[in-house]
Amino acid sequence: MCRCISFLVAVVAAAVGASGSLLGQGLPIDRLTLPAGFKVEVYASGIENPRQMVLSPSGTLFVSTRRAGNVYAVLDTDTDYVADRVVTIASSLTMPNGVAFRDGNLYVAEINRLLRFDDVEAQLESPPEPIIINNGLPTDRAHGWKYLGFGPDGKLYVPVGAPCNICDRTSEDPRFGTILRMNPDGTGEEIFARGVRNSVGFDWQPGTDELWFTNNGRDRLGDETPPDTLHHAPEAGLHFGYPFCHGGDLQDPEFSDRPCGEFRSPARKLGPHVASIGMKFYTGSMFPLEYHNQIFIAEHGSWNRSEEAGHTGYRLTVVHVDGDQAGEYETFADGWLGSDNESWGRPADLVVMPDGSLLVSDDTANAIYRITYDG
Repeated sequence: MCRCISFLVAVVAAAVGASGSLLGQGLPIDRLTLPAGFKVEVYASGIENPRQMVLSPSGTLFVSTRRAGNVYAVLDTDTDYVADRVVTIASSLTMPNGVAFRDGNLYVAEINRLLRFDDVEAQLESPPEPIIINNGLPTDRAHGWKYLGFGPDGKLYVPVGAPCNICDRTSEDPRFGTILRMNPDGTGEEIFARGVRNSVGFDWQPGTDELWFTNNGRDRLGDETPPDTLHHAPEAGLHFGYPFCHGGDLQDPEFSDRPCGEFRSPARKLGPHVASIGMKFYTGSMFPLEYHNQIFIAEHGSWNRSEEAGHTGYRLTVVHVDGDQAGEYETFADGWLGSDNESWGRPADLVVMPDGSLLVSDDTANAIYRITYDG
C-alpha cells in the first residue's frame, strides 16, 4: 500500500461560464491525501454534476452530466492548466452520462439514444443540432446511464446495464447486462461482452489494445459482499457471470442454475460497494515510473452499507497490472469521506492530460481537479 501524507493545497479558482465569475473557493481539498510528491488543485468548479470527460486533440474538455441533463465544453484558453470558461453544448437531455470524441465530432449517450454533434469545436458559441445515430436502446432508467468510448478498432463501445439490482431480462432484450459496440454512424450494433451488471468505466490497455472495465456488484447481499470488480476482455463473446455469479466465486442465491465455473472470472476484486466507475490507464510521463500504464479507478462511493459498517470508496485507487495479470490494489487519493462517515465529494471519472497530469471529475462538489507530481 502507498504511504500517504496530507497536503494543504490552495484552492485555485476557475473562471467559468460566460459571466466569468470566480467560483470554487469553498472546496475543502485540503482534506485530500495523496502519495508524497503529488498535489491536487481545482481545475474547474461551479460545473453542475460533472461525470464522464473526454479531451479533444485540440484541447477542449467535454464533460457530461447524469442528473443535470447538460453537456459542457470546458476551456483553458490560456493553456495554464486552469479552466477559464465553460460553455453549455446541450441541455435538457435524459441522463447524458456518456461522451466520446472522434474526427471532430462529439458523441453523447442518453439512456436510449446516441447523439452526434458534428464539427462541434467550430460551433461552440452556437452548438449544432445533434444527429441521432441510434434511438433504439432500452428505455429503463435503472442502470440506464451510459459510458462511451471509441476502441482501437474504431468502434463505439456502449454498455447497457441490467435494469434492476438482480434479474435476468435477456429473454426480453439480449442487450441487458452487456457491453455493445457499433460503427461510428450507429450501424453494425453487436454484443461484445455479456454478464456485465453495470459498467460505467472502461479503457484499452497500452501495448495490447485489449479492453478492461469496471463493474458494479449487486446490492443486498450484506455489507462486505459482493465486491465490485475489474475485468479484462481480450476478445469478444465472453460472459462475466451476472446474474449467476459475482466476484468469480459467489453464487447468487436467486440465480443458482449456472455455476461460477462457466464464466470468466474478474481480473481483480475491488472493495465491496465502492461504486467503481471511471477508469483510465495512465499513459502520461509526469508521474513516477511505477504508475506508468497502470489502472486508475474513480470509486464513487457506497450508498447502502449499514451505519455500523460505514461507507467504502469515495477515493481514487490504482490497480497494478503486468501484462494480463492484475496485482496490487491500493488507495491513491482519498479524503472525500470524513471520519464522521459523511462525504463532501464523489470522484466520477478521469482524464490523462497531454502534460501527464490527471483530471478528476467530482459530480457532487461540482468540480474538476488536477493532480500533478513534482517530486
